[in-house]
Amino acid sequence: MRNKFKKRQNKFIILIHNQASLTLEGLEALKIYMVSQDIAAAELLKKKEKEADEARRILIYQLNKTFITPFDREDIFALSRTIDDVIDYAYTTVDEMELFNIEPTPFMRRIASLLRDATFELLLAVDCLEEHTGVAGEHSQRAKALENRVEKVYREALAELFCEAKDIEDIVQMFKMREVYRHLSNAADRGDEAANVLADIVVKAA
Repeated sequence: MRNKFKKRQNKFIILIHNQASLTLEGLEALKIYMVSQDIAAAELLKKKEKEADEARRILIYQLNKTFITPFDREDIFALSRTIDDVIDYAYTTVDEMELFNIEPTPFMRRIASLLRDATFELLLAVDCLEEHTGVAGEHSQRAKALENRVEKVYREALAELFCEAKDIEDIVQMFKMREVYRHLSNAADRGDEAANVLADIVVKAA
């Protein structure tokens, strides 16, 4: 009887949760890949990227046919887009590593671990949006702090990379590595944007 009168969670919260959860699974696969270069982890990431794309398509379809949303429809769209970008850049990171035959570096492992943690904070923020907006804001700030740490590691990686180039082969390898680092940095940037959208939602709900 108690469950009969329990408040149902808004469908858009559920849809964004599904997308963020799939993104987290993808980033966990990226973290594993950076440690082991396990082909199964790369395949899992690609699978989760496709599933996350489908989750976003469903969300956009529902958004276009729904008049009343739990918060601004522009914010829902932006949050979905930025979360989608995170897993997209994780996917292209592995794709380019395989294409260029790049082995993970300690910097890449650190960044992948931080990205996984930031994505987890985004998921926690989404799950708190409906009933605990203040806590959602705290999680979004933690995600932003982790993004800042990614950027610090990214700059350290580039500094070391440029110092190591001594001949044409090193320079070619340097450009390949820089592309991989750039994709990881872009993933962090999109996570930061997602955290900003979440913070905006929290402010509007206050």
